[in-house]
Amino acid sequence: MKFEETYLNDNILDALYDMRFEDCTPIQARCIPEILDYHDIIGVAQTGTGKTAAYLLPILSMLDDGGYPKDAINCIIMSPTRELAQQIDQAMQGFGYYLDGVSSVAVYGGNDGNRYDQEMKSLKMGADVVIATPGRLISHIRMGNVDLSRVSFFVLDEADRMLDMGFSDDILQIASHLPQEHQTIMFSATMPDKIQQLAKTLLHHPVEVKIAVSKPAEKIQQSAFICHESQKAGIIKHLFQTDQLKRVIIFSGKKDKVKDIYRDLTRMHINCCQMHSDLTQQERDEVMYAFKAGQKDVLVATDIVARGIDIDDIRMVINYDVPHDAEDYVHRIGRTARAERDGIAITLVCEADMYRFHLIEKFLEKDIEKNPLPDGLGEAPAYIVEERKKKSRAGRWHSHGNKRRGGKRKPQKNKRTKKE
Repeated sequence: MKFEETYLNDNILDALYDMRFEDCTPIQARCIPEILDYHDIIGVAQTGTGKTAAYLLPILSMLDDGGYPKDAINCIIMSPTRELAQQIDQAMQGFGYYLDGVSSVAVYGGNDGNRYDQEMKSLKMGADVVIATPGRLISHIRMGNVDLSRVSFFVLDEADRMLDMGFSDDILQIASHLPQEHQTIMFSATMPDKIQQLAKTLLHHPVEVKIAVSKPAEKIQQSAFICHESQKAGIIKHLFQTDQLKRVIIFSGKKDKVKDIYRDLTRMHINCCQMHSDLTQQERDEVMYAFKAGQKDVLVATDIVARGIDIDDIRMVINYDVPHDAEDYVHRIGRTARAERDGIAITLVCEADMYRFHLIEKFLEKDIEKNPLPDGLGEAPAYIVEERKKKSRAGRWHSHGNKRRGGKRKPQKNKRTKKE
């Protein structure tokens, strides 16, 4: 489907034309018409499928068409991290290039007092679109800086990540300030029970759209070291001694482990930097700038960087530990082999992670190559996978698969309509 076949308005289509965007991705083709018809949406799609545009384009089109209050906040977009909030804000600037009457503000923590004052001013004046992290928006709500009583669109981007980061109560608190009549759009890379429960709480008869998780790019050379936990540091040292590695991201699921890896690399005189939640916003901005600009060769990071951050020239991804599921694995190693480049992905698999790694191989429908341990590190444990009983998960969401019919767009009966 081409964007010109949707009911997006001409100002949005002009911006897309300038950006050389012609064809909708599957998630966009499925979601844009449904959002324009005022349906709640639950979308399951991984990073890189175009989900930001899937909700931003129809919302901006409707706001530009008019019928929404000029002195009110009309759309709230929730983001789990500051980095994703910044990226959504950048997309907003591009898609909204010709929308003179639609204003926006990005609201996230870790900034100085001047930015907080600017956020407060924009919120009180009624920015059309507010892109916010949960904690920062809660802070403004408690200070009386924001009125959410006339919000028409409530978007949860990467909802599973927000719940993993402990924002469930914050999201429910924010939702309690919204008017009864509003449109809710939720996107998640995975659909565990806790996301299904949140969807049942916040969404009203949602249209369900599920885009299958794609396999990693064939250009990524995947391999693994089967090892004891105590051997991981030696493997990392070997990798950097044998190759002049640059443009590398090392992922770990725990920030304390990220700090340990960073210290080890620093002792090896590796030109590296670290990214985790203990850094201030200014520090995180400086780290990302230094790495993107090539001032640092190696970035050690938690999964903050795995989703939604686009860096095109990453040559290698090292998983210091096995991601929780196949989707997270795809997100992590998908940072490499972008923009027609090749890439390498190496995963360190200790005994406790063997079954999880087996499930990833099962998802990929392939056995990932196992590398021999470097000399001097001792023997590797045997790669033995023990089947574990898994709890059944009832009530999974299924894709609607409904296709758009022709004819002019119009609000459906008994559905939410625009506010005057």
